[in-house]
Amino acid sequence: MIVCEHGAFGCASDWAVVQEKLAARGLRSLAYDRAGLGHSDAGPEPRDGRSINDDLDALLGALRETGPILLVGHSMGGLMVRLFALERDRPLAGLVLVDAVTPDVFSLPGGPSAIRGFGRVLQVVSHGARFGLMVPVSFISGNLIGLPGAAGAEKRRIHASASHAHGAAAEVTQWPRTSEMAGAVELPPDLPVAVVTAGPHRGRAALKALQEKPANHSRAGFIEHVPPSSHANLLGPRYADAIVRGVDHVLQAGSR
Repeated sequence: MIVCEHGAFGCASDWAVVQEKLAARGLRSLAYDRAGLGHSDAGPEPRDGRSINDDLDALLGALRETGPILLVGHSMGGLMVRLFALERDRPLAGLVLVDAVTPDVFSLPGGPSAIRGFGRVLQVVSHGARFGLMVPVSFISGNLIGLPGAAGAEKRRIHASASHAHGAAAEVTQWPRTSEMAGAVELPPDLPVAVVTAGPHRGRAALKALQEKPANHSRAGFIEHVPPSSHANLLGPRYADAIVRGVDHVLQAGSR
């Protein structure tokens, strides 16, 4: 089973293109809305990575999934899948980190202040969304991934939702705590890790180096940079094949 973990302010629909490509290769995948996001009811606070992974563990248990899990995490979802790999005893095939946040981002100049600022912005968005202010915004920024058809419409609808904005703000508020948990120890070097990043190296060398670190630490690491892509449209029709290549690498590494 391939489990796809979305990023901050994201939802299960983010993975529609990736899942279609995985299904075409005969691979089963699961994408879900975290508690308080998309179609999911709110969960108990705090909404840190440990609570989020409790929910995922319960979901996998309800689905009676006992085989190896391949975890794919986009953006802040990269922290969630890293923490899952460190703290849960389920068998893992490996990780695919898609333009993922790492615990080390707090070491970058301006990193902590940028994350705190993002949290404050989401809190403002959460309040504004109660009055419908996110509805017009969703037509502009609700589908930066470029999802086609029904998936794109669903993404915009969720993007405009007040409950979704509130749930996203609750997660981002706990970002420092989740990052501390996920960075407590290194990933096991025997765990296959694929890293796929968006955007050019120019002006992002320090961030790229941090993103590459989990793959460089792995004995079965894989790195692919996709310079023309953006953080969002890396999941879309033009660039999602790079993510599938990361999945292929992890599956092949685990079969050796």
